[in-house]
Amino acid sequence: MKRAKALLSILIGLVLVFSFATGCSVQNGDLLTQIKKRGTIRIGTEGTYKPFSFHDEKTEKLTGFDVDVATEVAKRMGVKAQFVEIPWDGMLTSLKTGKIDMVANQVGIKPERKTKFDFSEPYTVSYAQIVVRKDNDSIKSVKDLKGKKAGQTPTSNYGKMAKDAGATIVAYEDMMSAMKDVAAGRIDFSMNDRLAVAEMMKTTNLPLKTVGEQMERSESAFPVPKGNPELVKAINQALDSMKKDGTLKKISEKWFGVDVTQ
Repeated sequence: MKRAKALLSILIGLVLVFSFATGCSVQNGDLLTQIKKRGTIRIGTEGTYKPFSFHDEKTEKLTGFDVDVATEVAKRMGVKAQFVEIPWDGMLTSLKTGKIDMVANQVGIKPERKTKFDFSEPYTVSYAQIVVRKDNDSIKSVKDLKGKKAGQTPTSNYGKMAKDAGATIVAYEDMMSAMKDVAAGRIDFSMNDRLAVAEMMKTTNLPLKTVGEQMERSESAFPVPKGNPELVKAINQALDSMKKDGTLKKISEKWFGVDVTQ
């Protein structure tokens, strides 16, 4: 009997060690039930990525396109949205280790990410845009990026694009920190979502300009821990109903003036 208990303890320990090492929850597949029981869905977001996720200057309240969409998704799932603000480079790790249930932060759907996470259907379509200092005439297109210094969050889609173009990556926690250093001449350029760039150019006086064509269509969705098809299904049902009744389009037009959801 003692040997059986000891063997059982060893097996449980091995399962826990394996789960921690792979970033998988031993309760994977049942996350939706946990969320429903808890009454909240923990949503990771930056809180510094205007107009998707940021704090209103007057009220200090977390707001933005992604915040509005995720809040409505949670409501239609019958739970409350609990936002957890995390720097971008720690966000997917927090999702993998179970600190959050979902990410709402313009996460692009990429093959390598799909091996680690499950994704909802897309809720945003956009393109990448290069930003340089206003007096910079050395960069006119992606062909001119080789050997230049790029301010990027290293694990983002845009960081990979800049690196693939031959640029040297200078790591930043968020877009605005990088853009300020582009404006100051400390780095050569930064690449980011065209919608975020347009909002920044409209609301700041930084001496910046966009160059080149918009590149690489990207679709953003909500990632959740791997192995949770029921949670993905519930999120997709909420998104589908928001598309059908016009709510998703309405939220998009509120923030961008156009429908960026398809």
